[in-house]
Amino acid sequence: MSPAPIFSFATTAEEVGTAFAAEIKGKNVLITGTSLNGIGFEAARVIAKYANLVVITGYNDERLKLSEVAIKKEVPTANIHRLILDLSSLPGVRKAAVTINSQPLPLHVLIHNAAAPIGPFKLTVDNLENQFATDHVGPFLLTKLLLPRLLAAATPTYTPRVVFVASAAHAFGKGIVDFAVLAQPDAEKYETSDAYFQAKSANILTAAEISRRSKGALNAYSLHPGLIYTNMAQKEESIDALKATGMLGADGLPNHEKWDWKTIPQAAFDPSLNDKPGAYLDNCAVASDGVAVHTSDPASAEKLWSITEKIIGETFTF
Repeated sequence: MSPAPIFSFATTAEEVGTAFAAEIKGKNVLITGTSLNGIGFEAARVIAKYANLVVITGYNDERLKLSEVAIKKEVPTANIHRLILDLSSLPGVRKAAVTINSQPLPLHVLIHNAAAPIGPFKLTVDNLENQFATDHVGPFLLTKLLLPRLLAAATPTYTPRVVFVASAAHAFGKGIVDFAVLAQPDAEKYETSDAYFQAKSANILTAAEISRRSKGALNAYSLHPGLIYTNMAQKEESIDALKATGMLGADGLPNHEKWDWKTIPQAAFDPSLNDKPGAYLDNCAVASDGVAVHTSDPASAEKLWSITEKIIGETFTF
């Protein structure tokens, strides 16, 4: 048996994909947020070299086409399917789920990478705060609706997976999810960065709760991808907030003096986690001990689950 690969801060998606090519081979994977110059695109590009099918999603089909062309230019044999998905809209999520569920193929891995810009207070079509809706509620509903396709991928030797791209920023600011304003957003209480911190806390709590409730039928994980200068950090509405934290300098570019930035190709994909459901990863390694206390509380995870069910108007059971 070959030794397990050793990953670090500098590990790239290319290296991880190569190391686990045999595990990725034949899998069907759906990744949200796959525009060029993003970590979702980089994950799709690498996984497409080995997977049976990679579903790339976004709310803009022209941008999805650019991603598809770029992937196929490098991997001509890649089986890419474009899917319009607006995670800020509950009807939009349901429409996308109908498309996936109409296909007979199982879904082995669901990667929740998409996130809303870190910007001013904004309500969605469902009257939810935009960051919370896009980063948590939409992914929660999508996971619930795609559960039949995910469970169909299970075999005696394989447990389907859901991965949430969270952030170490869940520990910043107030951090703890403000349950009082989830269903009824309050512009007066809104703080741009803290809304992001809370959304990332929700990702970690949800991954742990999925693993607990599924009782081994579905393994969910959350991870910190590192500071990466992607298209989200370059959006006009995000720049001021990132400057305020010091992550971006006055010129709007990464502040390398204060923060350690990664390049886009760095990410994680590790099949040795089957016995660690609900784990949180950092630098391609389990780092659950680094999760903030307020984001590792089972009672908070259960409460968040219940409130989110009420928001989507559906019960999420296994």
